[in-house]
Amino acid sequence: PPAAVRGGASARIGALPAGLRAPAAPPRRGGLSVLRAAADAGAPGDEKPKFLGIPTESWGKFLGLALMFFCILFNYTILRDTKDVLVVTAPGSGAEIIPFLKTWLNLPLAFAFMVVYAKLSDILAPKTLFYTIILPFIAFFGSFAFVLYPLQDVLHPVEFSQWLLSVAGPRFSAPIAILRNWTFCLFYVMAELWGSVVVSVLFWGFANQICTVDEASQFYPLFGLGANVALIASGKTVKYFSSVRANLPPGVDGWALSLRGMMSLVIVFGFGICAIYWAINRFVVPQNVELQATKKKKKAKMSVGDSLKFLIGKKYVRDLATLVVAYGICINLVEVTWKSKLKAQFPNPNDYSAFMGDFSAATGTVTFVMMLLSRFIFKKYGWGVAALITPVVLAATGVGFFLLVLNGTALEPSLAMLGLTPLMAAVLVGAAQNVFSKSSKYALFDPCKEMAYIPLDSETKVKGKAAIDVVCNPMGKSGGALIQQFMIIGFGSLAASTPYLGVILLLFIVMWINAAKSLDGQFSALTKRKIADEAEEKGVATEDVDVKSSISEDGFIEGEVKDKKSE
Repeated sequence: PPAAVRGGASARIGALPAGLRAPAAPPRRGGLSVLRAAADAGAPGDEKPKFLGIPTESWGKFLGLALMFFCILFNYTILRDTKDVLVVTAPGSGAEIIPFLKTWLNLPLAFAFMVVYAKLSDILAPKTLFYTIILPFIAFFGSFAFVLYPLQDVLHPVEFSQWLLSVAGPRFSAPIAILRNWTFCLFYVMAELWGSVVVSVLFWGFANQICTVDEASQFYPLFGLGANVALIASGKTVKYFSSVRANLPPGVDGWALSLRGMMSLVIVFGFGICAIYWAINRFVVPQNVELQATKKKKKAKMSVGDSLKFLIGKKYVRDLATLVVAYGICINLVEVTWKSKLKAQFPNPNDYSAFMGDFSAATGTVTFVMMLLSRFIFKKYGWGVAALITPVVLAATGVGFFLLVLNGTALEPSLAMLGLTPLMAAVLVGAAQNVFSKSSKYALFDPCKEMAYIPLDSETKVKGKAAIDVVCNPMGKSGGALIQQFMIIGFGSLAASTPYLGVILLLFIVMWINAAKSLDGQFSALTKRKIADEAEEKGVATEDVDVKSSISEDGFIEGEVKDKKSE
């Protein structure tokens, strides 16, 4: 009879979008596992009762984590939209401030937090550590709306900043605006940290501690879909609070009231997160979870220098690193230019915030649909096509956006027939660009990136991921910001830099596509080789078989080894 071995990957491709993020994805299960289904099935009588595919005893854990995750991402979307409104529409500020904030405030404070977190984790129990980290966030956002924002005239050094601007010149208006609006910039950084700290560190750390491997494979893809529901709900909430200005008498600061309403919700949902965390630990988690939490997988710790050497030394890891860096730079180049147009179209904070609410709801809706389609794309067309969709979408929409920005005057008669001004058209096209780029990133790019680690040997897999975490993620996020800083200082403004930013965008997308094509060939070869090796271990002679690999409807890499003589 034909010898056949079916190998299912123990790594799901349907990963939660880190984006909404800026945030990091949860750890995946590693490696290909031959005869996974047979190994996991167990005796027929051992099957536990299930409801909707989830064991009934796991529903409490699933619902608790799902509700906790919803609250965290609901807050994150409100904070993400509000931080942009504050810094972009602030006096003497604009979208030009964002690259400087990301490089000179976000990055250093993120590193500082991780140092503090590492120290606290050594001296505090896990539950105490959770509350110690999250409660200062809740306190800050509440105090900002009710104390810092109303006192901005007292706290902001306006006169000193104006004098400094007159001495340094308009080329340095963006970094000076950080000093002038320092409380707004502090809010921006804290909102960014909420995504990386509360989502990535607190939630996923807790979920990974209390979930078994099988539970994770069931829960995490559903969390990904639920994340987009939170995005839609919070987008509508931002839209609602931003519309209060229409019903206010003259002289009342509508944005201050909107800010209080939204931050009040952040406080309520923040305490809700704490309550859910307490309830899960008290009523759901088994008593031996503390032992499970201590079994931490060793992660390769690499210095920046060691990471660079490792990246340069292996073509596969180098191509994977290019994907990560190119995405960070490309999305940054388009997004900041778009936000400058957004401020010009909506100078009032309430109007800006209302538009961002619609934008978040649209992003959640499109991403939800894309995540449902992603399984079909992987199954029908494979890893290579799925990996190319994000750069192609970003290129098509990005080029369209930059052409509209640069040639808006020439297109004015045509746009007028549609009831649009060149500025509003640029805002809408830029919004569409961001929506489709981010949704394809969450649904396709992130799973492709994580899948690319699967066929690697254990050493390359661990060290490669550590190298990309240490070098490529920060490089992608700050690389685009640094390019824009040089352009703004060199050409005097973001608007004057736009043509050159468009050219740089195309160059990085070409690099991205080339790396994806190269990685596709290597990925397929490594996957087939690993399946063949595992088949050989099972007693199948590889010289007499065909090796095929594909992606199952359940989101697993599958390998099939068939005896040539039987065909």
